Amino acid sequence: MISPPTARPRRASALLLGALLVPVLAACGGGDGGSTSATPSATGSGQVPAANLTVLAAASLTDVFKTAGAAYEKAHPGTKVNFSFAGSQELAAQVKQGAPADALVTADTATMDGVRAETGEPTVIAKNRLVIATAPGNPHKIDSLKDLSDPHLKVVLAAPEVPAGRYSQEVLDKQGITVNPVSEEPNVRAVLSKVELGEADAGLVYKTDVAAAKGKVDGVDIPDDQNAIASYPAATLKATKNAAAADAFVDWLSTPEAQKILQDAGFQAP
Repeated sequence: MISPPTARPRRASALLLGALLVPVLAACGGGDGGSTSATPSATGSGQVPAANLTVLAAASLTDVFKTAGAAYEKAHPGTKVNFSFAGSQELAAQVKQGAPADALVTADTATMDGVRAETGEPTVIAKNRLVIATAPGNPHKIDSLKDLSDPHLKVVLAAPEVPAGRYSQEVLDKQGITVNPVSEEPNVRAVLSKVELGEADAGLVYKTDVAAAKGKVDGVDIPDDQNAIASYPAATLKATKNAAAADAFVDWLSTPEAQKILQDAGFQAP
């Protein structure tokens, strides 16, 4: 008597079911293939969570960050980057007072260190250096820092609590030069404006400020051994409600794309 042919069909059905399940499991990311679900990324276009970001940034970043922000928004659809520019010391005060913002970029590490309780780990994204800004054509023939001590010159500096003011005092003290400014301004762009408007004969600003005001002012270089290097740290604020998006923007500032924008504007590599 021959038994009913049941064992072989059952085995064939099991094999067929297994074959069908393999691609399904692979598509779900099982085994060594890893997950294919999207995760936030600092540089991958379309991977970063969409957000409306507010970035507090040093005044000397005004022009370059407008360019950088536009590039970032283009690469990350759905994200809007809004900048608030001011002196670094003013921005730090805003952070301490709980101003709603997502990230902070200052023109010196000392100011950033002063708000470390309110930020994540900062990263230096660029460097800068001082130059002497003069009227176009340098009518007073200013050649060096020591010329700024001429009492007949109207010299304007950033206030001592401003990074540019501290750097200025540092380079002047190093050379034993005394300057009596006609005014001390709340940020470096205010210094630049005074020279542009003819309200000052000279002022100490960043190299990038002179580049941004091309044709409106001239710049006199300061030798490296007499100069100070400004560092620009960036950090996410702990109080942000957009932590992943803010982290992504801060990380992006160190990417080749962002670095090219910064360096084309005259900033030095970090």
